[in-house]
Order: sequence, then C-alpha cells, then structure tokens
Amino acid sequence: MSDLPHISPLLVRWFTWYSRRVIQRHFHSLRISTSVPWGDLGGRPVVLYTNHASWWDPLVGLVVINAKFNARQLYAPIDAVMLQRYKMFSKMGFFGVEKDTRKGAADFLRQSTNILTKPDAILAVTAQGRFADVRERPVGIKRGLGHLSLRVPDAVYIPVCIEYVYWEEKLPEILVRFGSPVKLSDEKDLETNLVRLERGLETTQDDLAARSVSRDIAAFSILVSGRAGLGGIYDRWRTLRATLRGEEFKTEIGSV
Repeated sequence: MSDLPHISPLLVRWFTWYSRRVIQRHFHSLRISTSVPWGDLGGRPVVLYTNHASWWDPLVGLVVINAKFNARQLYAPIDAVMLQRYKMFSKMGFFGVEKDTRKGAADFLRQSTNILTKPDAILAVTAQGRFADVRERPVGIKRGLGHLSLRVPDAVYIPVCIEYVYWEEKLPEILVRFGSPVKLSDEKDLETNLVRLERGLETTQDDLAARSVSRDIAAFSILVSGRAGLGGIYDRWRTLRATLRGEEFKTEIGSV
C-alpha cells in the first residue's frame, strides 16, 4: 500500500471549509436525504458511485462525505490532465487516470483495488465518467466499476445522486440522496453486476426526482444553509420595516 494517494489532513479540512463557504454563497441550501439505507458497515471499505450532473459535484461530495463519513479517508480518481493542472488535489486523496485509454482503465483498477484494502477507505467515483443530465436513461455506467466489483466484492457499493433545483427562493437548492447498497452477483458475473449497479443508480435518481418534484422538505435535512431572499436594498428596507413594526423579519420568500 506504499503508493496510496497522499492525503494532507490540514489541506482537506481547509478545502472542505472552503467548499461549504462557496456553497453558502451560491445556493439557498444543501439538503441531504434523511434516510440512511445502510446499517453497520462492519469495518468494510465503501465505494460511493454517483451521477455527474454539474461542475459543483466534487465540492458537494466533499462536504457531504465529511458530514456522513468523517472517520474515513476519502479517495477519488480524476482526469490525469486535470490533476496536472490542479496539483493541489494530489494531496487530497485524488489520483490521476487517463480518460478512455486501456492504461487509464488499468491504473484505475490497480489504484482502486489498493485503496479498498483499507477498511476505513471511501472511494468516490462518477459512475458515468462524464457530465450527464439527471433525466438521462439508461445512466450507462462505465465498465471499470463493474470490473472493480469483481476484484473487491466485499466492499459496500452505495449509489449517490445529486440534483440542482429551483424551489421558492432566488438561489437554487442542492438535493442529495443515498441509495441502498447494491447486492452483487454471487457468481461474480460482470454483466450482472453492471446491471445491478446501474439499476441502483437509476432507482436512486428516480427517488430523488420524485422528492424534488413534490418539494418534499420532510425527506431532507439541511446540511448547509446559504443565502435567502432577494438581497440588496429591498431586503434591507424589509428588515428596517419589520424592526419598526416590532415584527420578526424572515428572509425566505417561500416556506422551504
């Protein structure tokens, strides 16, 4: 395990804090599903495989994983070209892989298998390997995740979905939902595992979409509260008017 990606705890803590601040500035809230569909992980490594809807996904993922799995070490593959451009991430558990090459696929499997020998590890991967609309079906996950499931069948494979939606405020909401851990094939069959992994991600996306459409706020807890109201001179006037009337000023436009 000598070639595990390097992790600087201080840099990870700073970048997590930075990510929260940026999210607070640009969103009304980051809401996470109240359901936790897994029990005791029993010291097993975890693979979180996600959709990839937006540029914001890595920042959101870092904040969510820190909140839900803060006792574990996070690792994630990243495009090797991007890692050369943003070398800071090489000190935060990210490892570079070449996109759409046999060498990149081999490096992903080697590094990921190595990482998952650590019982406290979390490997986070964007299963589709590209940006994709949350409504796209089938989700079409990369085969590398299926090959990894054959190599490390004892890890816990959990689908995670993220949506960015507008509800009743000026700024959008971020919605996150965890799916149930995927039961892999007892026969260690690649195609069966790929179908089950893909179905797990699609089901989780469909569940999240239903809650997004219904604006089911009871299905979420707020992990990060951001900006609300219209802002600017108008909100300052509303604050002053409420103060003069002895009323409580509520920044939110709606009920969410």
